[in-house]
Amino acid sequence: MDIFEGGLPTLDGPVTNSDTDTLTRPVEQEEDGDHDRFAHYIKKEKIVESAVTGKSVKALCGKKWVPSRDPQKFPICPICKEIFESMKPEK
Repeated sequence: MDIFEGGLPTLDGPVTNSDTDTLTRPVEQEEDGDHDRFAHYIKKEKIVESAVTGKSVKALCGKKWVPSRDPQKFPICPICKEIFESMKPEK
């Protein structure tokens, strides 16, 4: 019996008896809430990384999301601002 007896598969027909799987990746859950109303403090390199990879970022206040809006149009998150101010060296 010849291994090609059944013929070669063609591209115009469905692939049957395939040994491939669909790759999936887990979807990260972002928090709903204040991140829609405030601009948050995040390291610049994390914003760039998020823009390239699509991964979510984490602000000083703990909010996690994928940035997609202009932060200049929103007030600063009061929790992020308080944390940031506490990190500044006193003069």
